[in-house]
Amino acid sequence: MEKVIFIMGRNIPIKVARAELDMTQTELAKAVGVSRQTINSIEQGTCNPTIKLCRSICSVLGKSLDELFGEEPEQSMTG
Repeated sequence: MEKVIFIMGRNIPIKVARAELDMTQTELAKAVGVSRQTINSIEQGTCNPTIKLCRSICSVLGKSLDELFGEEPEQSMTG
């Protein structure tokens, strides 16, 4: 049986939204009640945050769930 490994993509929108507010990972982490390492992991795509944490991040950054965590459009597999 083949193992399938799912690798989450980087979450660039969070990093951009933080930069727009001149906010560090540490500041965002403190505002939402998690560690800086958790925010870093979310931005790197190695952590899948809870919906509660996603909503908190959105609230602090003034963005919607779709803006920060929305799925990218699916690419066609036909060629």
